[in-house]
Order: sequence, then C-alpha cells, then structure tokens
Amino acid sequence: FYIISAGICLNYCVFCAAAILRQFKKRAAICLNYCNFTLFFGSFMKKNDVIISTASGYGSEGEAVFVCEGSPVFVPFCIEGERAEVKILSVKGSVAYGKCERLLVPSPLRAQPACPLFTKCGGCQLQHMQYGAQLSFKTQLVKNTLKKIAGIEAEVRPAVASAHTYRYRNKLVLPVGAAGEVGFYAPRSHRIVAAEDCPIQSEWCAKIIQIVKAYMASNGLTGYDEAARRGDIRRLAVREVGGRFIVVLVAAKKVNCTPLAKMLSQALGEVTLLLNINRSQGNAIFGEEWHTAYGPGFFEAEDMGIKFRAGANTFLQVNDGVRTELYERIVAEASGHSVAIDLYSGGGMLTAMLAKKCGAAYGIEIVKEASICADELKELNGLSGSMFNICGRVEDELSAVFAKTSGSERVVVCDPPRKGMERSVVEAIKECGADKLILVSCNPATLARDLGILLGSLKEEGGILKKTPYYAATSAYKIDYIQPYDMFPQTKHVETLVVLSKVK
Repeated sequence: FYIISAGICLNYCVFCAAAILRQFKKRAAICLNYCNFTLFFGSFMKKNDVIISTASGYGSEGEAVFVCEGSPVFVPFCIEGERAEVKILSVKGSVAYGKCERLLVPSPLRAQPACPLFTKCGGCQLQHMQYGAQLSFKTQLVKNTLKKIAGIEAEVRPAVASAHTYRYRNKLVLPVGAAGEVGFYAPRSHRIVAAEDCPIQSEWCAKIIQIVKAYMASNGLTGYDEAARRGDIRRLAVREVGGRFIVVLVAAKKVNCTPLAKMLSQALGEVTLLLNINRSQGNAIFGEEWHTAYGPGFFEAEDMGIKFRAGANTFLQVNDGVRTELYERIVAEASGHSVAIDLYSGGGMLTAMLAKKCGAAYGIEIVKEASICADELKELNGLSGSMFNICGRVEDELSAVFAKTSGSERVVVCDPPRKGMERSVVEAIKECGADKLILVSCNPATLARDLGILLGSLKEEGGILKKTPYYAATSAYKIDYIQPYDMFPQTKHVETLVVLSKVK
C-alpha cells in the first residue's frame, strides 16, 4: 500500500510541476492536495510504535505536541522543549496520541507534583509544570483558541495568578465506589481512584475522606455500583462558606445520618447536613428528593460587601481569592450612572454588587430556584430600589429591559455556563445596542465561538459557522482587552474576562 501510495505521490508531483509550468493552476492545486493526502493519511505511524521527538507546543487539554512524519502527536504530562521517547497509543487520521516512556531532555520548567496520584486522577493536568509556566500556557491557550476557532487575533493580557496554587478549592465532591473506595474519577472515566487527600482541595479534605469511610464501616453501609445500580452511598458533597460547612450525603435510599452529623461537627465545627436521595441512572450529582438531616440546611454569610444565604445548590466560584479579583474588576468596568444587565445571573451575587455601584441592575435567570434566591439576597441587602430580578429566558427578556431603560448608558454582563451562550442569546446581545459588553467564560472554545458570532468573524453558511475575513470593519463592537484569570491552578481550565465597547 505504502509503495503504491509513494509511487502515485511522486507521479502526481511530476504532473504538478508540469501543470505549474503550463499555468494550469487548478490542476496544480488538485495534485498538491493528493500529495498532502499521502503525506498525512499515508503516515507510517501505528499503535505501539515508539518515536523520539521534541515537544514544540501544547494542545488545548494541556498536552505537549510532538511531531512525527509531519503529524502531531499529543502527549500528556510533558513540557514544550522536552525531548522524549514516546509510545503511540492510537492513531486517528493524521493525529496520534501517545504517552511518555522516557524523558531524554527534561525542561527547566518541570516541577515535582505535590500529589502522589497525579497522572492517575483526572482532576489535575499541570502539576508537572512550574506555576509560571502554567500561567504562560493558559495565556497562550486563550490567544490561540480565539484565533483558531474564530479568526480573532487580539492581544491577551498575562493571566492573573492565584494567591494560592494549592489548597484553594472551597468545594469538594467525593464519589463512593462499590468496594467502598472514596476518591476521584480517573481521566475520561467513572473509575474511582481511591484517595486519602487532595492537594488542591482545602486542608479539611483528608478529614472528610476519613469520616466518610468510618461512617460507612460503622453503620454497615456500602458504596454504589453504577453498573449494577445497587448500593447505599453514591457520593458526598461539601461546600465551605466562611469557615462553616454545608455537607450533602447523596444516597440511593434513606439512611440514618445522625452518626455522620456527629462525626462531622466534632471534626469541622459548625456544620449543616442534608440528605439527598438520588435514584437516577444518569451522572447527575443530586437527585430531586432533599431532607435536612442536621442544622438549618443553609448559612448566611457575607462576601465582597454582599450578604447572602448559601445552600447546597448555591453557585460560588471555587477559588475565593480569584473570584474577588474577577468580580471587583467587572464592577469597576461599570460606571456609577449606568444601568447594568446581568445575564445568567444565578443567585444574584454579581447583580447585587452591580446594583450597589450603578444606578440600577437587572438580573435575568431562567432557573426559578436561583431567581428566588436572588430576591432573598436583594431584601437581605436592602436593594429593593436598585436590584431587579427577572425569571425567564435571556433572549426573551433582554429587549424588554432595554425598553425600560431607554436613554441610560447600558452595560451588559454575561457569565454563561461552560457550554456557552445559546445562539439566540448571542444574537439578542448583538442587536441590543449596549454601550459596553463584559463577557466571562470558563471555556476558551465556547468563548471563541460566541465572541466570533458577536463580532462577525464567524458567520453561518449552510448550518456551519465559517470564518469571515475583515470582520472588524463592520463590527458594532471592539475588544478593549482580554484578561485570563487562573481560577483553577494545576488544571487545564482558565477563566477569561473580555471587555468590549460600542464603536461610536
């Protein structure tokens, strides 16, 4: 096959040269495409081959990219510039995936991972990098993703560092397996890697793991077998709010929570415990049935000058320090005489901060429970005259809010879930005529897509989004700046803030 392919390729190369000389450009292009096909798809690489190469960059998942026979080979836990012996694990078309068998020339940017389960657990991807290298990777990731997906070539500011690179998370979810193992999922699977601690979680993580195992053992409870759909305890979820703990025991049936509440309060101090019954067959963390087993079920707290009530489903960023920097930057972008419209506003924390700064702030949220929480937060902070919560779809409510606030300077803030904005929301924002747009995203790929549609660098043709050159000349908005925030040190994830202003 390879001999025939090589022969065909050489023959076409000769024909290409002749075609070029005769200025038959169309035939030349066809021939060159045949040559490229042979080069990429006639690769000699196959599974279990071992190659030696030097990493020349990074993929979107934090893997190093090696090149063999003109094809990229994605290898996790390596660093740009390192030379390594790589075993090919799979080949898909012109792309291969491998693992590092032996590091021949290590990078000076390599660090000693803090976790003994690094590479086995799916939580972290970058512990092998010094922190400065992680920040550089995330800055470049945002820049490259915007260019690759949306054709947007823009300056990206250096990523803002987290004050704590370990022990920064305020939220923990622990799955419990059929054999009673407690830990975290392996990469791209639901296989549980048993753990005693997690270095990116807060210091109380190790205590929680010990307590879960002791509680199950002393009360005759089993972990949950997802395949057989049987067992008692599925997972434990914990959220720390101002030194107090909201704990949720997720079980497949009702169990006695009193011993667990006692153990938790002795170890952690002020605790409230909820029992969630999850009989579903899917991967949802929580089911629909809730019981308050111990304490009030929520805590009142204050953060960034806003009083709020935190419960099991309250959304808070996992990194308190970086969240404060990000939210304060967003509020600083809104002037004191403007009207702020907060899309996907959730429980209303950011809406309340904007209401304090601006003349008025509107929060639009489709989830009824979250909107009710936002109303409670409004009353708790005495913002009835400046904070207005609307429960509904963003694309349905945005134009009505703009009609109410005609004549005012309008600032739209949008922090959607990881999947990004619905197309209808992007179009609604594009047409609303806001004076300033502030976009927040935890996913560079969906950010690039939404920003591309918004600026006109991506347009739909036949149901497919395609890059459009010279879009900046016709866009109603221009990018003021792009600022990544390292909300998730040691992982591939990055939070990004994009500020746009209306072209006058």
